[in-house]
Amino acid sequence: MLAEIRRYKKIPRIDLSESTGISRATVTTITADLLKEGLIEEVRSETPEKDLRRGRPKVDLKIRGAAHHVVGIKIANKSLSTVLHDFEGIQIADHEVALEESVFEADALADEVSKAIEGLTSTAGLSAEEVSGVGVGIAGTVDALQGFVYWSPSLHQRNVELGQVLEDRLGVPVFLDNDANLVAVAERAFGLAKENSDFIVITIESGVGMGIVIGNELYRGNRGCGAELGHTKVQLDGALCRCGQRGCLEAYVADYALLREAGISGRHKSVSKVEDLLSAARDGDSVAKSIVDRAGRMFAMGLANIVNIFDPELIILSGEQMHSDHLYASEVIDAMRNSVVHIDKPGPEVVIHKWGDLMWARGAAAFALDEVSEIAITGHRENAQ
Repeated sequence: MLAEIRRYKKIPRIDLSESTGISRATVTTITADLLKEGLIEEVRSETPEKDLRRGRPKVDLKIRGAAHHVVGIKIANKSLSTVLHDFEGIQIADHEVALEESVFEADALADEVSKAIEGLTSTAGLSAEEVSGVGVGIAGTVDALQGFVYWSPSLHQRNVELGQVLEDRLGVPVFLDNDANLVAVAERAFGLAKENSDFIVITIESGVGMGIVIGNELYRGNRGCGAELGHTKVQLDGALCRCGQRGCLEAYVADYALLREAGISGRHKSVSKVEDLLSAARDGDSVAKSIVDRAGRMFAMGLANIVNIFDPELIILSGEQMHSDHLYASEVIDAMRNSVVHIDKPGPEVVIHKWGDLMWARGAAAFALDEVSEIAITGHRENAQ
């Protein structure tokens, strides 16, 4: 019921009954308990009509923003992006922290996260103790239900119980997930997919990620680590991927892959930024252009495979690389469409969303908000028994 109230922002009890299919009497009982617990509040309805049965103005129900605060964090290559939301989902503050390293021991990363949260809450005039939960997005193979990281480019070790390490350090519940999954959460909560029940988000930054939403539910796979588009194979015994395997899509389109190919070419050994390689390709450098063109062909193949498997209604391309057009140029999208199963209906809409790192953090905050809400409701039910 909290989710419905949050979705509508303000809603009268009678409409809440209709939207949930729960009887008016039960809605009245449940919302009375939620009011008592301070999770929701009554506000005067914007409509001038009166409740004729009681002779008073109609009231709406809304989430009580001050009931809880949550933090969302995106662990990037050399930075932490953080946001603070109230229980209503309104963003209160954001804060970005530069990191000296890109790969950490779990305890050291937890220390960096703790310092970032302290900086974030202080900008909002709050203390870290006033945070009820923290959502964290990290690149790699993550079992969100267990808070377990099988592998991440941000960690030295494999098979790390990072969620527990963070909880021990922060003293509050931590909700960990693959960062691309949390971009999908962000797009569903306040992005381009608010009206879509089935869509796919593909993120291209230092790696390639994917978030899948089917029937309004985030799909993670049987082991909690599905949707690894970057590690699907596009070349047998191909280029080495940072995950340790060969032939992964990421090994052809990610930042490090393009720079590696530039270094191997000889002509561009000194190139240290992808932007410089892309600029050289645009200026007609044949070697740079061949590297970039191959990345486009490989990415088109990956997109086509996704369409042929899932047939989504919407594909959102997001991430840092969306500030350049080499992976979503018309030639790439056309190549994708030419490789999908053809029927007499249009294929999925492909859109570009050029959000910054804050989007990832907001997705983490939305994830934490859902989980904290569930904890609050569960605690309320236990107290009522």
